[in-house]
Amino acid sequence: MLCCKQAICVALVVFVQIASAQMPSRPNILLLMAEDMSARVGAFDDSVAITPNLDALAAHSVRYTNTFTAAGVCAPSRAAHILGMHSISTGTQHMRSSSRPEGSYYSVPPANAKAYPELLRSAGYYTYTDHKLDYQFSTSFANSGPTTVWDLEGGAASDWDKRALGQPFFGFINFPVTHESGVFSPLGTMPQSGIHFLMQVMRWYREDEPLAARVDPQDVVVPPYYPDTKTVRADMARHYDNIANMDAEVGAILEQLEAAGLTDSTIVIWTTDHGDGLPRGKRELFDSGIKVPMIIRWPKAFRPEGVNPGATDERLISFVDLGPTILSLAGVSVPANMQGRHFAASDAVPNEYIYASRDRIDELMDRQRAVRDNRYKYIRSWYPEVSGGSDLAFRDNIDMVREMRSMYDAGQLNTAQQQWYQPPGNERLFDLESDPFEIHDVSGELQYRLVLQRMRSEMDAWLARSGDWSEASESAMVDRFEPNGERQVTPAPTLSVEEGALVITPTAAGHSLEYRVDGGRWQLYTGPTSVNNNSEIEARAVRYGWEESESVSGS
Repeated sequence: MLCCKQAICVALVVFVQIASAQMPSRPNILLLMAEDMSARVGAFDDSVAITPNLDALAAHSVRYTNTFTAAGVCAPSRAAHILGMHSISTGTQHMRSSSRPEGSYYSVPPANAKAYPELLRSAGYYTYTDHKLDYQFSTSFANSGPTTVWDLEGGAASDWDKRALGQPFFGFINFPVTHESGVFSPLGTMPQSGIHFLMQVMRWYREDEPLAARVDPQDVVVPPYYPDTKTVRADMARHYDNIANMDAEVGAILEQLEAAGLTDSTIVIWTTDHGDGLPRGKRELFDSGIKVPMIIRWPKAFRPEGVNPGATDERLISFVDLGPTILSLAGVSVPANMQGRHFAASDAVPNEYIYASRDRIDELMDRQRAVRDNRYKYIRSWYPEVSGGSDLAFRDNIDMVREMRSMYDAGQLNTAQQQWYQPPGNERLFDLESDPFEIHDVSGELQYRLVLQRMRSEMDAWLARSGDWSEASESAMVDRFEPNGERQVTPAPTLSVEEGALVITPTAAGHSLEYRVDGGRWQLYTGPTSVNNNSEIEARAVRYGWEESESVSGS
């Protein structure tokens, strides 16, 4: 018979063993990404925002207050994020490849560029996402991109329950309720293609139900680059209302995670795909277009050393850092071609600079590059005559955009408000410490001469280091992607089954491979795999941007 002390020791050992069995060795990771919004969150000191769920999440998380996207608009930003490489380095820089006025195309990144969810999947993670892709080597919506990236596309936030027992998951969920189109008056002057896009978004999340008005237009804080009018305040208030609805959706997902008993094993990341879906925000290289809020909740078991709940991290972080960081957290090697760095550790070497780009925007041809440090922003323009406020058919559905244009034409805007409609010139420099709204270009002031030289040099070094595909025209790039106007097809792999081992060999390096057994679910192939000799095996190859190969069979 055990004595009391021995019994307690045995019970503790059993408890630790049970706890160890329940806690996975690798974290689950859930990425929640709102669309088209800057830091309009209570936890980021915005007193107008109605964001109780994000505020509560932030109280137990780390707020990253200097996070920047690699572009100020959806598809180039998402391409840079998913590949861990700047879009100018992968042919994904124009907005957007699937709606190019001269004809759509699929971008074809370098063969060694891999979406980090596929790398997680190859390491044993279950990966899933909802309806939004928008990588440029896909269309905007699910089941249009490389079939090897996700185990499941087009599903729900709680699709973690479709993974195998004990399998860690990576989920990526989007919130289009905050999209720019949510500020449009119903249909407005939208072109047919825009109506199609908006109706897809509404059917996806809102089923055309009107959103409740919560924010009083009189409460919003109008930035100095907007005129203070009834229309501007109404549109900004509608944007806040959309954010409040997104916050409720985030809260529902976090409740599902808690109910599933996954809170203590899941790293939760909330952020946005770029800045505000309002004029002079989205599409621009100002902070209003590329600076985004980010919250990461670290479960105790997976919290980096020195990271404390409720803290604020002010280091410069780029969206190209997200992929390398998530891979590192999952224990997966980061490919050498990824341009970001793992930022989570408290002793991680911080970025001295972040970089961003802007190229063709819908029907407007442009090319700008930005480099930013903790105080200064430098922007270089290859089309110095093209203003940010140039007409854009899709954006012009926002009431305040049309009103501001009319006021500009009538000479009713002040100097700060006129700036967006005027040619930017070849280069601009902003001192963000004294000018956080980036209104006063100081590139011509003598006292900033050395800063200007330093930022110019850093820009040149980045472009040389990363390789800017916009040195050639978009049409020349498309001709390279699709010779003779034809989308390329990935050559089929070879397949063999010997003594129960499946071996699939690509015809060229960089092809992703997948297989299925007896007509079942397609699975990512990572190396020789045991199969039943009597099973019917199919395999195919995938080159990002090309059509997947025909399937080859064997048994």
